[in-house]
Amino acid sequence: MSESASFSEMMRSGKKLTLKDKLTAIFRLSLPGTLAQISEIIMEYIDAAMVGSLGALASASVGLVASTTWLFGALINAAAAGFAVQVAHAVGAGDMKRSHAIFKQSLPAVFLLSLFVSAIGILISFSLPQWLGADPAIWQDAHYYFLFFAIFIPVRQINTLCMSMLQCAGNMKTPSILAGTMCGLDVIYNYFLIFPTRLVSLFGFSFTMPGAGLGVLGAQLGTCFAVATVMGFMLYQAACKEKTLALKKSQSSWMPQKEVIEKALKIGLPMALEQTATTGAMVVSTRIVAPLGTVAIAANSFAVTAESVCYMPGYGIASAATTMIGQAVGADRSDLAKSFAWLNCAVGIAVQSLLGILMYFLCPFVFAFLTPDAAVQELGIQVLRLELFAEPLFAASIVATGALRGAGDTFVPGILNLVSIWGVRITIAYFLAQTMGLYGVWIAMTVELCFRGILFLIRLGRGKWLRRLV
Repeated sequence: MSESASFSEMMRSGKKLTLKDKLTAIFRLSLPGTLAQISEIIMEYIDAAMVGSLGALASASVGLVASTTWLFGALINAAAAGFAVQVAHAVGAGDMKRSHAIFKQSLPAVFLLSLFVSAIGILISFSLPQWLGADPAIWQDAHYYFLFFAIFIPVRQINTLCMSMLQCAGNMKTPSILAGTMCGLDVIYNYFLIFPTRLVSLFGFSFTMPGAGLGVLGAQLGTCFAVATVMGFMLYQAACKEKTLALKKSQSSWMPQKEVIEKALKIGLPMALEQTATTGAMVVSTRIVAPLGTVAIAANSFAVTAESVCYMPGYGIASAATTMIGQAVGADRSDLAKSFAWLNCAVGIAVQSLLGILMYFLCPFVFAFLTPDAAVQELGIQVLRLELFAEPLFAASIVATGALRGAGDTFVPGILNLVSIWGVRITIAYFLAQTMGLYGVWIAMTVELCFRGILFLIRLGRGKWLRRLV
């Protein structure tokens, strides 16, 4: 019996689980997701190092539009979650016919939505760097970097949907393996697309290494081609191999049904609005940082990249929490849903806190790897070390969000995120940046992450999220 089938059977069996059983389930389901996130971290580090070798201007051009790519990525994630959580509920209830139908109907729905989102991205790419208030020297690179991100949004959408579907069905291994593959492909594609044709020496031998010499644009294209390659395999696994999703077993129409769309909107729309508000605030934060100069922009971007090694595993645990709570809700096991929510939070806090401690001491070496610019290194280390104190509560907010999402509770968490990031982070950052520069922006971030974590722990503790979707 597969791991996903084993967990689903456990949910429906009515068996009382021991603490050991629960921790074992968390470990088995969260480890692949965590490894997938670590693969993405490695990819981000390598991307940043490759672009960083081109100089501070190149790094700043990528960092300038990074928050906007997160904004569009959030819309992709929300669209996928609206359908994937329904699959988790169906699998937990043992209703395979429904899980097949939901997946089949989700494909055309999210693809059409992604075309619309892509068109918006393409249109704003021309004026985005100027609107963000950056140095004109980085406008062109920033424009093309974001433009090609926008062009490939439909590919990213299908990849994200299939990955989310597999995870919510309980298959955490396949997405993690493919994420690692994507990381390797990204490095290979970047190597040939970023740098020009050059003479390379290896083990005493010299030879000509071909290259496109596209610089910053090459970094984006390398990632896009890696995503496109993996998307084909992800789609094949979900549509043809996964028993709970396979299209050949579905008798339903491709036309999305009213009930499925309504539930997707009930789950995904609040999540989309929340993440739009959250990542939109990050865009505004970038607008606050941009006038501080290219060193500040680059240091801000590298600090975010360096910190990802601490918080990305939290997202892997959050994905497991979504699957666990989603299937527990589907199986009418509210007792397990609550228990798994708190245990996942505890594991996430422990892991992220440990990584935060390690990063505090290792960040000088990390920044030395990411950029040769001494000024960028010094400023990046300074702001990152401050924010690392917020990692425990940041972890609480990340994993709690995943747990609440599994129960279909996305509206109230969206309001909490909105209040936290706009009412606390942006307000404090606006005032502190004027006198303290980038350090003030990261003080605001630290305060807000702690505040957000407390809000989500209160939400989790009140228990109203256990109400099943109707």
